[in-house]
Amino acid sequence: MKQLVFFSFAATLSSCASWHSADIAVLQTENDVLAKLGNPTHVYQDGQTHLLEYMHGRRAQATHMVRVAAGGKVLSYEQVLTDQKFAEIKPGVSDKAAVLRMLGAPYENVYYSRVRLEAWSYPYKESGVWNSLMAVYFDHSGIVRKLENGPDPVFEPREHRRF
Repeated sequence: MKQLVFFSFAATLSSCASWHSADIAVLQTENDVLAKLGNPTHVYQDGQTHLLEYMHGRRAQATHMVRVAAGGKVLSYEQVLTDQKFAEIKPGVSDKAAVLRMLGAPYENVYYSRVRLEAWSYPYKESGVWNSLMAVYFDHSGIVRKLENGPDPVFEPREHRRF
């Protein structure tokens, strides 16, 4: 029985480790990244560099971005669905393209016709612990108007769900 518990625990840790990070270092080549992580979920151009997006986990709660220089060398590798990254989004200034470069693609998007805003939803682990959902709202011209954060309803017990 102890071996079963140990192997279950080990399997859980290894899946978490691969979900949270990979052995990607600055100055590796883009080909090294592709060999380790496979094809990205999306690619974004950002001036002379480009970003490789890798969405992971249940409901894509983790998104890693690899910034690659024009010469094909890795400049950075980071998990972007964090409180710090969300704080970089500036209502009235940031647009859809900037949000895509900061956070990657949303898990889902919804248009609210009554208030004429489009919401991009990003499930994530708030402070690395809580199952949360950040919504970024855009107006008709693609400018961020507001952000809203709260518990991810998918993870609420059934008796507490509002839908």
